[in-house]
Amino acid sequence: MKCLIKTLRENNMKVTPQRIAIFEMLAQTKSHPSAELIYKKLSVDYPTMSLATVYKSLDIFKKSGLVQELNVGENSFRYDANTKSHPHIICTTCHQVEDIHDAVFTDLISIISKNTNYDVTKQQLYFYGICPQCKSDISQAQFAH
Repeated sequence: MKCLIKTLRENNMKVTPQRIAIFEMLAQTKSHPSAELIYKKLSVDYPTMSLATVYKSLDIFKKSGLVQELNVGENSFRYDANTKSHPHIICTTCHQVEDIHDAVFTDLISIISKNTNYDVTKQQLYFYGICPQCKSDISQAQFAH
């Protein structure tokens, strides 16, 4: 939390309870929520907070390097407080986003660097598929017919 407050102050941004709540929610979840979902979850405790406040705060966090924005397709953005480069997998049915943790991707960055002569500074790698829950739901629906 000290990092958030320090970063906001260094960028001449107000430290507000709403901004702290937005960041805390992101830091405490692995679900990669959208701005709308963040707003819905926090509006109960912060009834005067607007969706615009959520978007503005996320933009500040993104520009300050506190969160990363994930473009999961069709102009749908999700947010992740884990700013270390790591790949994600996205369900094409329910749009759930999950982190993938595997050392093979560290090797992949080295391979890309060697093969292109680029110094890779960051990456965003997405895989798309159908999550286990949606696969199960599809199978049950087909079985029922």
